Amino acid sequence: MSDLTLFSNNSELPAYLKNAALDDVTSVLAGESLGARRISIKGGVFREMIGGKEYRVSEERSMNVVIVKAAPKVSRVFYSGTYSEGETVSPTCWSSDSQRPDEKVKEKQSATCLNCPKNIKGSGQGDSRACRYQQRLAVVVDGEIQKREVYQLVLPPTSVFGDGEKGKLPLQAYARHLKNNGVPITGVVTEIRFDTASPTPKLVFKPVRPLSEDEYNTVQTLKDTQEAISAVTLTVAQTDGVKENKEEVFAPTTPEPEVIAEPKKAEPKKAPVANEPKLEDLVGEWDDN
Repeated sequence: MSDLTLFSNNSELPAYLKNAALDDVTSVLAGESLGARRISIKGGVFREMIGGKEYRVSEERSMNVVIVKAAPKVSRVFYSGTYSEGETVSPTCWSSDSQRPDEKVKEKQSATCLNCPKNIKGSGQGDSRACRYQQRLAVVVDGEIQKREVYQLVLPPTSVFGDGEKGKLPLQAYARHLKNNGVPITGVVTEIRFDTASPTPKLVFKPVRPLSEDEYNTVQTLKDTQEAISAVTLTVAQTDGVKENKEEVFAPTTPEPEVIAEPKKAEPKKAPVANEPKLEDLVGEWDDN
C-alpha cells in the first residue's frame, strides 16, 4: 500500500483507526501548541483558559464539574508589592506542601512556612496573613467528560476551609460529607457555585448526580494522566506557560469594583438522563451524624 493510497482512500484504514481522534503526539510533532487548560474565577466569573488565553466565559453563577484529582496538601503563595485590581504578577514565594518553599523559588521568605514572617497574622491586609493558602484541583466539565479535557482549578482559602451550610459547603466540608456517606468525590458531578454573599470570589460545593458507569470509568483513567498531575502540581503561571511577572493574583479582602466585558455565553452542558438515580439516594440527607 503506497502512502498516497493510505491517505487518499480512508476505506483502506482499519476501523479502529478510521474513527480515532488525532492524539497529542501527532499534534505536538505537527508543531501545534496544545496549551494547558484551567478554569479561572477571576472577577467572580467562570473563565475557561487554554495556554493563558481566555476562550470561553460563562454567564452562569454555577458550573458542574467532576473532580478528577486533588493536590495531597494545600499550597501557599505570597506576592510582594502593592496589588492593583486586574493586575497579573508572578508570586514571590510559594510552597506546594505548606511546609517549606519550593526549590524553584528564588526569593524564599523563610526556610519553613511555619516560621515565615509572611505567615504571621497582620502581615497582610488588616489581620490577614500575607502568604495565602490555595487548593489545586484537576477537573473535567460535565457534559464534556468524554472529551477527556482536564482543567486546573485553583481555590482560594475561603472556598476550602470552614463549615458552610446545607447545600453550600466549602471543599473540605463537602469532601467530608461525601466520605461520611461512602460516596467517592470522583464518582459524582459536583456543582461549584459562587457565593454571592462573599465580597471576593468564593465557591461552594454540592453534589448533583452520580456518574454513569462509562463516565466513571473515563474519570478513573484520567487520574494519573500528565494533565491531571500537572493541574495539581503547577502554579497558575506555570499552567499558563507565562514567564516571570505574569501570574494571576487572588483579589484582596475588599476589592474595588471591576469592570468586566460582557461574557460570551457558554455552550449548554449535557442534561441529566431521564430516570437517572438522584444523588440524594446515595448520600442521604445533608445533616451528617
